[in-house]
Amino acid sequence: MDEIKYAVVCVDDDPYILQMLGFQLSKIVDQKCTLLEYFTDPFEALLNIDGLVDERIDIIFIIVDYQMPQMTGAQLIRSIKLKYPDLKCVMLSGQANPGSVDSLRKDNLLEQFIEKPWNEEALFDAVKPILEKIR
Repeated sequence: MDEIKYAVVCVDDDPYILQMLGFQLSKIVDQKCTLLEYFTDPFEALLNIDGLVDERIDIIFIIVDYQMPQMTGAQLIRSIKLKYPDLKCVMLSGQANPGSVDSLRKDNLLEQFIEKPWNEEALFDAVKPILEKIR
């Protein structure tokens, strides 16, 4: 039996989006050693990220929606990067503030931006380079 060594964290306030991400990511992520985590609440995601790090599980990347009721995806990414500067972040949004996205890119806090609605190929193109770095 393989041991869980890695995790991918997805944060979006829409459970349907999380379900679709899970379906698509399960096609390219080795679930024998990688945990796929989904959160509608960014604060819960932050706590879970801390827990994964405490358990010495490497987080490969996090996918974050921009528009959420509790905080924006930009705020979430900035919070994560303060504690974990090497964590790779991907934003998935149809309503992102272009200034916020540009600011994240300028500050080297964002690996990729994917526009909603997205297709599977766009998602794979964004995350495959990150996944290949752990192989």
